[in-house]
Amino acid sequence: MPIWSVLVPLVSALLLGLSQSLGTSVGVLTVFGVALMLSVLAAVHHAEVVAHKVGEPLGTLVLALAVTVIEVALIVSIMLAGGAKAAAVPRDTVYAAIMIICTGVLGLCVLIGAARHRVQTFRVAGANAGLSALMALATLSLVLPTFTTTTGEGTYSNAQLVFAGVASLILWLVFIFVQTVRHRDYFLPEADANNEHVHAEPPRTWHAWASVGLLLVALVAVVGLAKLLSPSIERAVSDAGLPKAVIGVVIALLVLMPETVAAVRAAHANRLQTSMNLAIGSALASIGLTIPAVAVVSVWLGLPLQLGIVGKDLILLLLTFGTAILTLAQGRTTVMQGAVHLVIFGAFLFLTLVP
Repeated sequence: MPIWSVLVPLVSALLLGLSQSLGTSVGVLTVFGVALMLSVLAAVHHAEVVAHKVGEPLGTLVLALAVTVIEVALIVSIMLAGGAKAAAVPRDTVYAAIMIICTGVLGLCVLIGAARHRVQTFRVAGANAGLSALMALATLSLVLPTFTTTTGEGTYSNAQLVFAGVASLILWLVFIFVQTVRHRDYFLPEADANNEHVHAEPPRTWHAWASVGLLLVALVAVVGLAKLLSPSIERAVSDAGLPKAVIGVVIALLVLMPETVAAVRAAHANRLQTSMNLAIGSALASIGLTIPAVAVVSVWLGLPLQLGIVGKDLILLLLTFGTAILTLAQGRTTVMQGAVHLVIFGAFLFLTLVP
């Protein structure tokens, strides 16, 4: 195990623990930023060690689930601290996560993989199962609240919110069962469907468990440091006169960095199936865990919750899913498909800055 991969999570966690006493000077914030970036690299390293030990598709599930659980904790903490002012935080975070993953991460993986290997393949059955679940979850959570009439536009009643939360959790759990048990072969690389350990000897058990622990420490450091840096980001956005939605996008980008780096590295190594598992699985977990959690908090504590998206955001979401359907239809990807996804991602970022 490389020494840097041990030291970085521990030092970053120490910085996080000492953050209250270190202050918020420019130098300290710069150190936090460097620690954040290094923690991302450490998280990816340990996730890959665990993934190699347990094999696909469980390996990609480790990083996606770990990041999402901590992301949910971050969203709930913001809701509890912000009250009514944070009513749109879950919506903005989930929407940004879907757009970043389905256009930015997926597009970058396809483009880099195709540029290096010309044409890459993946299993259509697994990718389509994930995409169909993602479309259903996004519609229940982000689209229908705009059109329901029991409460104001963009909101759910308590009964509707409970239904959406339970449905989201059930659908996500069914997908995990399909991915890891019933149809596990749909999510294995075609060349390695019968043996996912063909490339190298798996790490020893103690090594894998050490990586699990260090992965969790690194992810806590990533999310914690991102949260510490968010007030500075908020001030910078405010001073620049940019929309508040930019803050959610920036924080989502920071939190999703470990998954992004891992997915891109897999595509570069001609393992696009791993990239697909990680990208689609992360998007599903982002909704399947976030919506039930915020539903419980909202109903239990009576906090307002704004879920529905409108206007350009709704159009971009529909465009993203339509493009993803075409990209995943053949099980083969080229540079063209990657470019289309990245153009949509560019439009998402630009229209967030200039609504």
